[in-house]
Amino acid sequence: MVLNKVETKEYLMQELKRVETWENEQKDLWFWEKLGRLPFVLLDKITPKLIRDKIGQAIDEVGSYIQTGGQYLISEKQTLERLQTFASQDFDALLTISGVAHYPLEVMDKAAEEIGKSRTNMAIVQGATTGIGGLFTLAIDIPALLGLSLKVLQEIAICYGYDPKEKQERIFIIKCMQFVSSDIVGKKAIIEELGAFGQEGKDREVIAQLQGWQETAMNYIDNFGWKKLFQLIPIVGVVFGAYINKSTVEEVAEAGRMLYRKRRIVEKLKQVTENSVL
Repeated sequence: MVLNKVETKEYLMQELKRVETWENEQKDLWFWEKLGRLPFVLLDKITPKLIRDKIGQAIDEVGSYIQTGGQYLISEKQTLERLQTFASQDFDALLTISGVAHYPLEVMDKAAEEIGKSRTNMAIVQGATTGIGGLFTLAIDIPALLGLSLKVLQEIAICYGYDPKEKQERIFIIKCMQFVSSDIVGKKAIIEELGAFGQEGKDREVIAQLQGWQETAMNYIDNFGWKKLFQLIPIVGVVFGAYINKSTVEEVAEAGRMLYRKRRIVEKLKQVTENSVL
């Protein structure tokens, strides 16, 4: 694979259609997932204050992340170096986030997929470990899973040439998380919003909608929180903890890859069109 691979308009259109097919395949929440939110509400009533405080802290940290990056900002150097390993040549001059935009889509895809798998494996270990302690380790597991979700999305953002240190990108990342926990109507709305992301006047609309970021974070936690009930079962909780964390991070990573991939393809198509006019 070479970095200066020519990506034709036909190729990019084909890849864009693949992303759009994925978007159309996104279904509503399973019926039992909707019912599952009820037990989580009941669980909240019997949950010790320590755990409720930890969940509240996790939600507050999402707000901090949106405003300043908080504790979840990652080191971009390691992600850039991992990305470069998928190119057949050494391109130090492009070892920057802005330089990533010049990489072929294939390189971006492979790096993002590898990162998704790596973070999923981390989630499995984390879920299995916290599953040992039952109810009390949820105070550790839920904020940790939220943090892992934010980190994998930041790394995927870098893989497609977007800087998560910028507030605009942090908003895009939160919208990716919101996409995962939304029903089919919410997913369609988010796809439309992100399709206009970066257009003048449209970013303000997205930012305004995120003023209620607490609800976004709570919906995300709520989406997998009920499943944590199974994690309370001794011994079996290890298996459930590993599986729940695995599926959660997999869904987040897939959504991040597809939504960022679509954005990069659209920008590449724009560039190809402009070059053909010149």
